Amino acid sequence: MILAGGKGTRLKPITDFVPKPLIPVNNIPVIEWQIKYLKKFGINEFVICSGYKTEQLEQHLMHMQKFGAKIDYSVEKNPLGTGGAIKNAAKRIRGDSFLVLNGDVITTIDIRKLLLEKNAIALVELRTRFGTVNLLEDKIINFSEKKPIQNIWMNAGIYHLDKKMVKDLPRKGAIEEETFRKYASEKKLTGVKFKNVLWFSIDSHKDLEECSESMKNKKYESFFTK
Repeated sequence: MILAGGKGTRLKPITDFVPKPLIPVNNIPVIEWQIKYLKKFGINEFVICSGYKTEQLEQHLMHMQKFGAKIDYSVEKNPLGTGGAIKNAAKRIRGDSFLVLNGDVITTIDIRKLLLEKNAIALVELRTRFGTVNLLEDKIINFSEKKPIQNIWMNAGIYHLDKKMVKDLPRKGAIEEETFRKYASEKKLTGVKFKNVLWFSIDSHKDLEECSESMKNKKYESFFTK
């Protein structure tokens, strides 16, 4: 399940013309990278939770079905939030568990590790938003680029959920704020940690630029052939 219904207001004016999942990163739309990524791990059936400019999304993804991707859509007439979107789309899920991917995430996380546990959330190390300095006593000795903050973990926007959880999701609202908080207090969630992975959430023009550059530097396309 790919959550692709947001308007992407922080990526205007691009999103005035195309939905956020169709924004290209190195000439390939975000959602195509995501489908290629999931197919690498043997996932061939997808439910796209859409809303804003759904017609464009459906028309663009028609060609992906030629490459073995079976795509269904769960369309929101009004925004439901992440929890409501999952709840609304869950009737299209046949198995007893399913993966959820936020529609703006590009990553090399090995989701096979996530599939070992139900109600599991992928975690990546928090990265500083700014460059850092290294000190020797009170003297700056060099400058460093952004880097992970060790042992501080953040939600990577990728989940493996038990279908039984669907009943606890809000009809409208965020899974992160409602269901996850409740489950965390009851110790019903597992965090699966991933270090030294490429991970970006495309929320702003700066994210778009940094993700594009990092993908080039790390030769992201070769990830799919390994």
